[in-house]
Amino acid sequence: MLGVKTAKYILLTTGIFMVTLLHAGLAAAVSGCPYCRLMEEQQRVLAPQEPAIQGRDVVSENKTPPPPGEVSILIDTSRRVLTVMSDGEPYKQYPVAVGKHETPTPIGNFKVLHRAMNWGTGFGTRWIGLTVPWGIYGIHGTNKPYSIGSYASHGCIRMNNRHVEEIYPWAKPGTKVIITGNPFKYQSDEFRTMRRDERGGDVMEVQIRLKRLGFYDGPIDGIWGGGMERAVIAFRKSRGLSGDNSVNADVYRLLGL
Repeated sequence: MLGVKTAKYILLTTGIFMVTLLHAGLAAAVSGCPYCRLMEEQQRVLAPQEPAIQGRDVVSENKTPPPPGEVSILIDTSRRVLTVMSDGEPYKQYPVAVGKHETPTPIGNFKVLHRAMNWGTGFGTRWIGLTVPWGIYGIHGTNKPYSIGSYASHGCIRMNNRHVEEIYPWAKPGTKVIITGNPFKYQSDEFRTMRRDERGGDVMEVQIRLKRLGFYDGPIDGIWGGGMERAVIAFRKSRGLSGDNSVNADVYRLLGL
């Protein structure tokens, strides 16, 4: 005859076995069993993850999907913000650093010219070059992340490396890049006195005004060459100023700037 403890053990073991069989049967017939869902979830968590297939861009949960429409980029030098646009609508924004007063970021409408990874020291992990006619300017990463949000560069647009890496595949050559701001005083109320061989967005704006008034017929490229030199001198003489070659406060005022 079995002892009391042995009998209890047999009954408990048999009960567990019957409940397990019952659950197996119910799981096959009813997919909503909470116990089975819990076990399946645990198996998924414990199961090894499928490795990424080599050469395929696997999108993680934290990665922003590509913009669905035509991409363009808008950079506000006053707010130090870069906005990726999709079909003309804001898609995602990023903080940036722009040029110092002495070396301002170019203002105007440009395009992406070329791209590169790890372009050089100080340019972070990505370089997106722009079609600025008077110099080499671009959107790039930085090894000085503390500068983001300030006026700190030599004219380029700095981004955190993780941010420029995100927009890099979207900003293909030919992508429109619009940089807004005041080319004369986006940081300061001072207007620089300009002469021959100057370059920049402020030079371009003077070219536009001189062409509009009929004094300049050269390219609007932000580069002060011989044609602009002659135009400035002619404009000054026509307004009763001395016949030198400078664009100073008097010229700015007479040009409506």
